[in-house]
Amino acid sequence: MGRHTAAACKLCRREGEKLFLKGERCFSDKCAFSRRSYAPGHHGKVPVRTSEYLIRLREKQKARRIYGIGERQFAKYFEIASQKKGATGNKLLEFLERRLDNVVYRLGFATSRQAGRQLVRHGNVLINGHKLNVPSYEVRVNDEVQVVTKAAHLAKSALEKFPDRVTPAWLALTGEVAGKIVAIPKREDIDTSLEESLIVEYYSR
Repeated sequence: MGRHTAAACKLCRREGEKLFLKGERCFSDKCAFSRRSYAPGHHGKVPVRTSEYLIRLREKQKARRIYGIGERQFAKYFEIASQKKGATGNKLLEFLERRLDNVVYRLGFATSRQAGRQLVRHGNVLINGHKLNVPSYEVRVNDEVQVVTKAAHLAKSALEKFPDRVTPAWLALTGEVAGKIVAIPKREDIDTSLEESLIVEYYSR
């Protein structure tokens, strides 16, 4: 199964909470979830029976949608995380956070991960001075990230829209549209509503 292409606002309604997939729109009166917080479709308001399996499935789906990752790729991330030392859930989040498209978003150069993915795919992001158009690239400590000059206005605009955004402790802004990876992200550094233990339980069933 590929990346979910349904309208982002419907995905938030499906998961029953804001996933902040549309950047600035999520904080405006145009946010569909704020106006209709029930699930999409004719039966959206009908209570859904829950089970442990469904709760775990929904958490996995929520994570996929937050980071914009397809089913197969997400399962691969989990497989790799499960083979590493430490808590599998924490390692999974670490790998997701270290994606280049997420780093561009976390540095504030894009209003959403989707926008960050587009910046990368269009060749507008440099890693250590070299153009890289792979959103899934896994950044390493001391990697330097910079938005190219022709797209600098996009990054500056994103920064201006969210002036109060806090840069995570594992990242550092080093210029107007430049940043650096200063550490591997720890769980306490990752601002997310995900309960990664439920995802681990889903794949361990």
